[in-house]
Amino acid sequence: MKKIIAAGGLIFNDNNALLMIFRRKKWDLPKGKLDDGESIEACALREVKEETGLEKLNLEKFIDTTTHVYKDPYLNEEVTKETHWFKMYAPGNQQLIPQLDEEIEKIEWVNNEGLPEKLQNSYANITEIISKLKSV
Repeated sequence: MKKIIAAGGLIFNDNNALLMIFRRKKWDLPKGKLDDGESIEACALREVKEETGLEKLNLEKFIDTTTHVYKDPYLNEEVTKETHWFKMYAPGNQQLIPQLDEEIEKIEWVNNEGLPEKLQNSYANITEIISKLKSV
């Protein structure tokens, strides 16, 4: 099975709210595939910026790696995706711009009270990485 390496972020703002994206009818976190010659940290920052429109981002620390299997619509085969996750901070009140060609419909800052509702309509690996951040 083909293995894809990706990186993404758990981004927090000045109010300690988590940025979540709504894509393909699920709440998710911004992430994407590693480009040739790119560091995993650079990939995480680039993908978050591309998918959300955020321009100012501070990469704070590595959290963990998740793995999941899915059918890649472009390759028409099942692949294993290994995603490296980083905690990030987005200062100030930056404009959020969903990357429409990646099927991102909405971007929201989610506080602790709103998080359980979003996670009810998310993926297991997203719930897993958010819970790992709280214990790191």
